[in-house]
Amino acid sequence: MKLVRFGKFGSEKPGLIDADGNVRDLSGVVSDIAGDVLGRESLERLRAIDPASLPMAPAGERLGACVGSVGNFIAVGLNYADHAAESGMPVPAEPVLFNKAPSCIGGPDDTILIPRGSERTDWEVELAVVIGSRATYVSEAEALDYVAGYCICNDISERSYQLDRGGQWTKGKGCPTFGPLGPWLVTTDEIDASDLAMSLSVNGERVQHGSTATMVFKVPFLVHYISQFMILEPGDVITTGTPPGVGMGMKPPRFLKTGDRMEVSIDGLGTQRQSVAQG
Repeated sequence: MKLVRFGKFGSEKPGLIDADGNVRDLSGVVSDIAGDVLGRESLERLRAIDPASLPMAPAGERLGACVGSVGNFIAVGLNYADHAAESGMPVPAEPVLFNKAPSCIGGPDDTILIPRGSERTDWEVELAVVIGSRATYVSEAEALDYVAGYCICNDISERSYQLDRGGQWTKGKGCPTFGPLGPWLVTTDEIDASDLAMSLSVNGERVQHGSTATMVFKVPFLVHYISQFMILEPGDVITTGTPPGVGMGMKPPRFLKTGDRMEVSIDGLGTQRQSVAQG
């Protein structure tokens, strides 16, 4: 099942994608794709609905982030060995965790804004995990039972803020528009996230390509591991790291500028298309 949110920013309605790729309006059934709606029993009820019984969403409506009311937006750093190498950093012995501000979340095709004074705004295609039920001290074997589904995240990063401003990665990761999610939240019954091809293009040039199969720490371990340090609530998002090809790793380095266009894809999870403007 592919779930979406559509409409103006801050006023999105819940929806699902039917077999023909149309957006169907779920607002008569649930208030949002958020919180307890992401639990297993709730998803089973949504799955039982005949999409043809739902009204069509208005044509051409903006797609918002595919999950709403995100509490924790947790990111995993250096989770691909080849990306760690291009960053000049060792592969970590345990997952590197940092926070992205929930206020940076946007729709899959929303404009990316370069922060004021930034000269090193970068891209990162990532698989994001959406939590479906409250998780604390879960085992690795049971971890996927707590996952509602998966989506694409473009983990936009300002490298000088991240690396040169006192060592807190969060500074370069949570600026406005730095967390587009979607287009779809694909539930776990529909996709196996262990080996998905992923790519990112800038102005038509493919700069990143890889597979979730090459993650250092896999999704079940990440959910288990993070749940040892915090309670994960329904609707929380974990974005799981990026393969090589980021601008910082190029020779010479290359960063986003006004007018650039990105296309971000993961097999089975759709494609994001974003333009870049000055914030």
